[in-house]
Amino acid sequence: MWVTSTCAASGKTDMIQSDMAPAVSIKEIAKLAGVSPATVSRAINDRKYVRPEVRQRILAVVKKTGYVPNYAARSMVLRRTFTVGIVVPDTFNMFQRQLFSTMERELEVYGYRTLFFFVKWERGSEQRCLRRLQAENLDGVIMIHEVADPAFYSYLSGGRLPVVLCPIAREDQGFYCVHIDEEKAARDATEYLISLGHKEIGLITGTHFSFPSQRSAGYKAALEGAGLAVDQRSIATVESYSADAGCRGMRELLSRGGSPSAVFAITDELAIGVVRALYEAGLDCPGDVSVLGFDDIDIAPFLAPGLTTVRQPIREMGRTTAELMFRLIAGEDCGGFSRVFPYELVVRESCRAPV
Repeated sequence: MWVTSTCAASGKTDMIQSDMAPAVSIKEIAKLAGVSPATVSRAINDRKYVRPEVRQRILAVVKKTGYVPNYAARSMVLRRTFTVGIVVPDTFNMFQRQLFSTMERELEVYGYRTLFFFVKWERGSEQRCLRRLQAENLDGVIMIHEVADPAFYSYLSGGRLPVVLCPIAREDQGFYCVHIDEEKAARDATEYLISLGHKEIGLITGTHFSFPSQRSAGYKAALEGAGLAVDQRSIATVESYSADAGCRGMRELLSRGGSPSAVFAITDELAIGVVRALYEAGLDCPGDVSVLGFDDIDIAPFLAPGLTTVRQPIREMGRTTAELMFRLIAGEDCGGFSRVFPYELVVRESCRAPV
């Protein structure tokens, strides 16, 4: 079997033997894509003068055939490492895992490897992660994790590397961002509960990162818009966004003696914990309390009851992030900084009108 190798002196692409790569040549890829071998080489090596639709067609053939570029040879010729760093939290949730795996697969199609950098929710860990990033020879950085250290963003905004944030909105600071309108999505979700007739709606939220404040703002705006009071006793703030934290948050609400007929949890994993806490308390979802989540992770439809939630288009966002990174590295004009995706309220069995 063979892989390609590009000669630095001649610029020609040859084949070298490998025990793992499929036996496919650059000429065969050109024939399948309906282009010249030179066009295939330009597309694979991130050169300009290849129309986006042609590049996509070539990369689709590359993916289908299993063609494997020789990274070492490409790096020597193009002075790149063909490596993208992805910063993730050390306890990243199901939503972030789905996002990360999509990005990794798509970047591989574009000919890039990924290194991921774990960081904890504390300033010291962020500084250590930054030092690791600075020590690596990367072609670009994708931020799935939102950091707090100003030095981190100063490094990212320095112009040394292309940077894409997902699902974080910081366009005002000059970053390319892929996200949804968090506040509006949360407001629509809460308004759905109000439309069912719920007047006492609890909230399970957090303080880490910007999305909890945005989703909490949407929740409060919906209540105020319907003439309902925002009762702080109906809001539980948890330290993380796991199912375990959601369970503890719901127990806290129940311990206060209140009786919300519906609960909005700002992540699906929190919502899963809420349902568990209700079960432990002898309460039924949705018979006694309706529960609504946010993200639409893969397991949401398979829960009992199926979770009503706000769907973020996870795979589309991941693919767009990878494509945007590829184009930025290639030096293409990518237009505005913001890529705002539509969201969808997915109605399942965990919500119903109060009895």
